[in-house]
Amino acid sequence: MNPLHDVLSRLPNGYFRHIEETGLLGQAGEAAVAVMEEAVHVQLHYDLPACGTQDDYFVRFDVGFKADFFWSPHLTPEKGHIVEQHVFRTPALIARGEGKTAILIPCVESMTGSPVRWYLDMDAPAHSLWIGMSESVVDGHVLYRKTEGATYPAGRLTFGFWLLLFPQALENPFRPALDFFWRRYGRKALAAGPEKDLSRYVAHTYRWAFDHWKASVWQEFEMDGRTVGAPVFIVTTSQSPGFTDVAQEREVRSVWNQAWFCSLRSASGLYRHARRTHNQALLRYATMTKELALSFPQTDGLFDAVIATEMEACLQDGKTYQRSSGWDTRYFGNSNRNPFSRDVRSAPRHILDMSVTAYHMLLWYDELEQDERLLHYVRKYAQTLLSLQDDRGFYPAWVDERGKGMGVLDDSPESAMSAVFLFCCHKVLGDASYRDSALRASEAIWRHIVPSGRWEDFETYWSCSSWWNDHVGQKIPRNDLYKSCNLSMFYTAWAFWHAHRETGDRCWLERGRRVLDEMLMTQASYQPAFMAIPVLGGFGVMNADAEWNDARQSLFAELILQYGLELEVPEYVERGQAALRASFAMMYCPENPDVKRQWEIAHPFFSELDYGFNMENYGHDCRTDDQGAGIGEFTIYDWGNGAAAEAYERILDHGLGALRFR
Repeated sequence: MNPLHDVLSRLPNGYFRHIEETGLLGQAGEAAVAVMEEAVHVQLHYDLPACGTQDDYFVRFDVGFKADFFWSPHLTPEKGHIVEQHVFRTPALIARGEGKTAILIPCVESMTGSPVRWYLDMDAPAHSLWIGMSESVVDGHVLYRKTEGATYPAGRLTFGFWLLLFPQALENPFRPALDFFWRRYGRKALAAGPEKDLSRYVAHTYRWAFDHWKASVWQEFEMDGRTVGAPVFIVTTSQSPGFTDVAQEREVRSVWNQAWFCSLRSASGLYRHARRTHNQALLRYATMTKELALSFPQTDGLFDAVIATEMEACLQDGKTYQRSSGWDTRYFGNSNRNPFSRDVRSAPRHILDMSVTAYHMLLWYDELEQDERLLHYVRKYAQTLLSLQDDRGFYPAWVDERGKGMGVLDDSPESAMSAVFLFCCHKVLGDASYRDSALRASEAIWRHIVPSGRWEDFETYWSCSSWWNDHVGQKIPRNDLYKSCNLSMFYTAWAFWHAHRETGDRCWLERGRRVLDEMLMTQASYQPAFMAIPVLGGFGVMNADAEWNDARQSLFAELILQYGLELEVPEYVERGQAALRASFAMMYCPENPDVKRQWEIAHPFFSELDYGFNMENYGHDCRTDDQGAGIGEFTIYDWGNGAAAEAYERILDHGLGALRFR
């Protein structure tokens, strides 16, 4: 007997044509159904007389209407792939079309204590949704595939889910799921947590970078008669003062002004902090980083994103270690996260990286220090950027040595960051051509990107998750979804926010909210019992990767707060607060006792001199436990503690610091 026959009969007509469950160890189970307004809660109870194994348990829903939009938190490109619970940040499956929207949500209370891992799955062409339990293995970076061996002990097991059903094809199908999670779990978890004095984390950050770890972190040298400097791109735990073996440099010694790792952005936070605390030493460090950014030469307004040193191999005790040859061997280059070259020296220039850096130059001029050299640099780049816009409104992604687009992602949502920059150019410089170009780009993204969810940017394909990078611009057929990254969602919501501010047209605010909500589906909207550290408010990255508490949340926090205040939606304000708090959640320091304990399990040599070390994310290798799994071994100042400190200082300066940072 199928215990869900009665469930189907109690649902409104047309949402599902069939619901099936497998049974568990030969038990049919007993269904408990609660029907509420726009929500149905189903619990399936199984009384198991003895321990047994069952490779796969699931409930399958066959959608009863023709859906033209599907959404899943993770890709399952082949039968057997699953959305494993490790990536259940705001877990939901969505089908929309023909005047209906159906949303399937796991009951996270039932998931707590489950002897077998939970999963979701979606076959869009077949109009089928699954929720189930199975063991799995990691398939590439990062997909999950079901495997054998799920074992259930004797006793009662409860499996549950929610169905949110709406008699219209919702323009914003993400809002009900976000509202559901935040009202039931997120708000309570945020309120229950201890109130945080985030300034203590900022103090740890700057003490770590410019005192205890200064010998490894701070880079200072002469360029064109000026003393310049910045924190190094990346350091590892082997460079800790307490590490007794030989230190290893993980990547080329370098400084970046790129979309992720922007030394100028971090320096602006240091400048704000130094100004607030009257710390002349820190102010000098910040100013030297500004000088370094201005030292990058321009060619027809365009400029590189990386300055690096030559590296050499050193043999010690029979092992080979990578060492820098020193800043006298420096050269300029660009991010090696691109489709053309993995070598910094030969990598092409990236418009996104230039627009991020130019934006922070403009912000520095507008809010910190009216250095006319910044405006001169920005104007040259802005004029070239205008000339690169195509007829539809997009700017190219990468440009060759002639400054011409290179044919990959030339119509991507990366253009939104250039729009943000140009909106700010209009504000500071007053030329209407900047605003007009930014509005054209925003309209192009709204028309050509948002409806289909084509959130493709450099990180989607050319970072650590390279799967599908030979199919750029193509959906994954089984899911009817693009491989998508939330970084370009952020840029787009930000551009639409500026479009609203520039035009006064509220439609841009609503468009931005729609994009913001899609981005927030990648935020942890509750505190999962299976996570050993605080993750509420932290972000993942994309629908084919595994991180929690990724450093991007420090970029996202202020924009979420701004939408909350403008729209008068408390949920957004709370989510913004949670994102800022999560930006410091991975820091090794006494204020994070659970995390501190795990750092010390993973790296027993850590001590007070390491307070402030802050891994960029958690669980990236798809494993977490309370014994140090999921804890990394490197930190990137500009994509970790320095970025988090900058976000906090910027939010204070923008008058949002009076909000209660729970």
